[in-house]
Amino acid sequence: MLTVNSIAAVRQQIQAWRQQGLSIAFVPTMGNLHAGHLALVEQARQQADKVVVSIFVNPMQFGPNEDFDRYPRTLDEDSAKLEATIDLLFAPPVEEIYPHGHVQATHIEVPEITGILEGEQRPGHFTGVATVVAKLFNIVQADKALFGEKDYQQLQVIRQMAADLCIPIEIIGVATVRESDGLAMSSRNGYLTQSERAVAPKLYQALKQAADALIQGERDYAGLEQSGMAALKQVGFEPEYFAIRAAETLQAPHGNGVGLVVLVAAKLGTTRLIDNLSLSR
Repeated sequence: MLTVNSIAAVRQQIQAWRQQGLSIAFVPTMGNLHAGHLALVEQARQQADKVVVSIFVNPMQFGPNEDFDRYPRTLDEDSAKLEATIDLLFAPPVEEIYPHGHVQATHIEVPEITGILEGEQRPGHFTGVATVVAKLFNIVQADKALFGEKDYQQLQVIRQMAADLCIPIEIIGVATVRESDGLAMSSRNGYLTQSERAVAPKLYQALKQAADALIQGERDYAGLEQSGMAALKQVGFEPEYFAIRAAETLQAPHGNGVGLVVLVAAKLGTTRLIDNLSLSR
């Protein structure tokens, strides 16, 4: 595994691979890697000749009251986990990505899909995501990029951004990796206390209950959303949203319930957790 910190070094290596006719898969991360990230890397290995991973905690996607400063930075441990499985690790400092600061940098706005759900709760978040991912796509110029479906809305934002900007890259979503009790793997799970960790799987249980009802033919979407919120409050969550949406557009569902996704965000103590469950029917 080659580790580089500069855009120039990435481009030099990518150019060498291109001259050899090799294909490239890319996994952007913010580090603090867990089994969910490693599942993306494993999928990437199957998709291309060479695998590139980036580790960059992006200041543009954190709000003023969010956890940018305390977000875990574990580069040495992350490098050890990747050493045997990837070809290039790009771990730039902030000034390499934003040489004039992220506030003054060009921003990419993706309309409609970014103003709801996560976008409503975290204003500006998806502007930061879309901007940094577009920059990383332009730096790495991979054939394929892989993202976890746990951040479902983020995945849809990136798909739209890449299509709208005519970026020649295939976006691949990879299924959420869960703990044995159903909790979606996340870097933020490390913030949970022992007692909170025991309660946290009930987030997935609430999603599962709503999804099962939809599969059984229930179409009272508002009622299911209210029940999901109430169930979470009852066990100690502070839910921000529990929403049933059309899977592709994330708009309110219509018709027969085909192609739905149930999405949730809730705080447990000081930790904010998100999750979702997609329905194929």
